[in-house]
Amino acid sequence: MIKSELTLEILKEQAAIFAEIESLYNEPTLYGVTDGKAVGTYLEHKFTAYLLENYSYAKGNSASGIDIPDLEVDIKVTSIRQPQSSCPFESARQKIYGLGYNLLVFVYEKTDQPNIQTSRLNIHHTIFVDKERTGDFQTTKGIINILENEGNIDDLIAFMQERNLPIDDIEAKNLATRIISHPPVLGYLTMSNALQWRLQYGRIIQKAGEVEGIWKIR
Repeated sequence: MIKSELTLEILKEQAAIFAEIESLYNEPTLYGVTDGKAVGTYLEHKFTAYLLENYSYAKGNSASGIDIPDLEVDIKVTSIRQPQSSCPFESARQKIYGLGYNLLVFVYEKTDQPNIQTSRLNIHHTIFVDKERTGDFQTTKGIINILENEGNIDDLIAFMQERNLPIDDIEAKNLATRIISHPPVLGYLTMSNALQWRLQYGRIIQKAGEVEGIWKIR
């Protein structure tokens, strides 16, 4: 069978259909599982297998770092109890200009059913975040405010130091110079400084469908 090529629009449509189906599905292998990473891996693998049944695309690997590199999309699965996950740290610039790829986020609630020894993942939110909106909210908002108030390179460097961005003085100056000529757009993630970014999704859940670039798929 000749498979259709996967596009961003098809991906969004299929994610909505998958979330609807999965929310009604009982999975015995997840019964009693409390490890969020294990649940996330299960759902992510099941979704990519679902896509591959009818669509062709190159799956991600450790080199690409994201799940669907052709579409610049990484799939994130998180519990509604604490909607967050981690992603590789590349540079402090990601906090300002975004991760460099789009996010497809499934937010689930897991319930176990002891009477039949099975589990169900009710997917409450399925959200697509354009890569331009994957910067840190407070960092991008602060920078935009500085620029609107006629701030200069020195103001931007001071702000980045106050925010404890993981950069040295030379990189701070280079980044401030770039910001003056290429201002960032407002991001909607919350990103904590660490060897891996800790992404928190509360704001995108709240703003999905209300803000350009944050799509409420389901």
